Amino acid sequence: MLTMQDKMNTRVHENWVSQGFEWYRAAWIECGELIDHYGFKWWKKQEPDLEQVRLEAVDIWHFGMSALFVAGKSIEHIADDIHAELQAHEPSGLGVREATEALALHCLGTKGFSPSLFWDLMLASGLDFDGLYRSYVGKNVLNFFRQDHGYKAGTYIKNWDGREDNEHLVELLESLDAQDDQFAEHVYAALEKRYREMALG
Repeated sequence: MLTMQDKMNTRVHENWVSQGFEWYRAAWIECGELIDHYGFKWWKKQEPDLEQVRLEAVDIWHFGMSALFVAGKSIEHIADDIHAELQAHEPSGLGVREATEALALHCLGTKGFSPSLFWDLMLASGLDFDGLYRSYVGKNVLNFFRQDHGYKAGTYIKNWDGREDNEHLVELLESLDAQDDQFAEHVYAALEKRYREMALG
């Protein structure tokens, strides 16, 4: 996933690691969006949309991984650091809102990212590592797909037949095998087919 994230970020900016982008800020703002999907308004009836909560968590993971890159530090070293942090972490057992707030607070306080606090959020929202991988690859491919179809130029159509591309992605991922060596290629092909059918008509 770190390798895929590096490729995506390089697509947007060739020297992205040295640019000092505020990845922590993107991560905590996504935390707010996640809580919006879970619900926080006690003054009205709200049902948690856990599928969207998990999608927002995957978005946070994109930005969180990006925040862990430091010039001169290899992907293998970053992966080892993540593994060591998770091995040493005792899960907090917090609920979705509380785990999200703890992660956002860490992002704001350190201008960094905590894989272990993200793991607490995963556990709270019912997202396991297989699910994280499947959804991450799907969203990474969608981000490339968007770039290939005019996202930066503003010509990409995000709503396909009345639904956002994210929703179509979730549907398509259910029919594909994440263990397949060509999983990412299959996701891209499925997106391409549906985009042509539903968005471009």
